[in-house]
Amino acid sequence: MTQIPVLTRTDTPDKAPQRTPKKRGWQSYLTYAGLAAIFVYCLSPFYWMLVSSLRRTSDIFDNSLLPQPFSMENYLKVFDGSTLFGRALLNSLIVAGITTTLALVLGIFAAYAISRLNFRFKSVILGLVIATSMFPGISVVVPLLRLFTDIGWINTYQAMIVPNLSFAIPLAVWNLTTFMKALPFDLEEAAMIDGCTKWQAFRKILLPLAAPGVFTTAILTFIHSWNEFIIALSMINDPELQTATVAISKFTGATEFQAPFGEQMAAGVIVTVPLVIMVLIFQRRIVEGLTSGGTK
Repeated sequence: MTQIPVLTRTDTPDKAPQRTPKKRGWQSYLTYAGLAAIFVYCLSPFYWMLVSSLRRTSDIFDNSLLPQPFSMENYLKVFDGSTLFGRALLNSLIVAGITTTLALVLGIFAAYAISRLNFRFKSVILGLVIATSMFPGISVVVPLLRLFTDIGWINTYQAMIVPNLSFAIPLAVWNLTTFMKALPFDLEEAAMIDGCTKWQAFRKILLPLAAPGVFTTAILTFIHSWNEFIIALSMINDPELQTATVAISKFTGATEFQAPFGEQMAAGVIVTVPLVIMVLIFQRRIVEGLTSGGTK
């Protein structure tokens, strides 16, 4: 009985060709150099503000890159109680928080109506909403001051919140409308076929999908309201109700002709650092909300 020879494969499979890393050309290095220059240009003012805040009052005009010696003198003066800066930070948080909440609630419903419902003059309405945010804040101070004086709103939170909404709501409507237009209509239709009402489809389907856009809009609106200055300066005379930006502008030195640069720098760092930390922590969500849609 003859045996059938068994052929065995002795050769090994060909290895995938290894890719040689491409050498970076001068264009890539030029790009990195440009990005580094922009980075330094944008952060240099904040770095100098931080360094100046850590100098002693007697060294405030020193031009060294690092404070010598380090001193927390300015930060202690900011919170010594005479400037009411702690109360001003709380006021800024109240005004920015309420403004952001109201702008989101109104912006979500307005963006839903513009992006998902069919009615005439949608583009005109959206254009008018955006046009209201083009007026500089100083142009509405005088009429608002006259109006709020007549109705007794001077030195109240609503005197700051309501004008802030006139700029925050257009920002929220524009961002959320753009985002909701990218969400597919099929999801809502499928939910309503399964028995959901239009409100349930909006609340359970559309709103969770729009969460990145809502989150991004909330961050941008909060930053805008937190940094607002001209309205708060014009409408508030009571030091107990002034916001942080106004409090910084009213810092006074030990004498009449002394400018408290160190204290102002320290207060500027305190006001800026929370926003920087918030953006760094949530930068992925912010980018996701600005670039993503309902489908991947």
